[in-house]
Amino acid sequence: MQTAPLIYFSSRSENSHRFVQKLNLEATRISEDETLLATQPFVLLCPTYGGGGAKGAVPKAVIQFLNIPENRQLIRGVIASGNTNFGTAYGLAGDIIAQKCHIPFMYRFELLGTQEDVKRVKTGLSTFWSSLTDQCAMR
Repeated sequence: MQTAPLIYFSSRSENSHRFVQKLNLEATRISEDETLLATQPFVLLCPTYGGGGAKGAVPKAVIQFLNIPENRQLIRGVIASGNTNFGTAYGLAGDIIAQKCHIPFMYRFELLGTQEDVKRVKTGLSTFWSSLTDQCAMR
């Protein structure tokens, strides 16, 4: 299976899934039941778990996905959702992934996101992929 340049995880709440649907972009979903191998560079969209602490902030399925060296080699950025009720831990999964994978934390949004979040993410992803393409062309 060819993966998309946007890979995401969504729990049973489906909040991340509904946000990705609003983006209307090609995307591949991480499953808790199957191993996913990225086939091209991607940006990861990930919800934040745990209710405010670093322990458990990154969903286990995402940890398992990123523990595969080939997947870590292809990640280029992360977008995280969260709940502002978590205070400073809002979107913490993105901070953790960005730090561990040495990639940019591109954007954070709350729960289902707003139309403004959708617009910003679509524009940001387009700009991001264009800039990476331009960098590769200059080499």
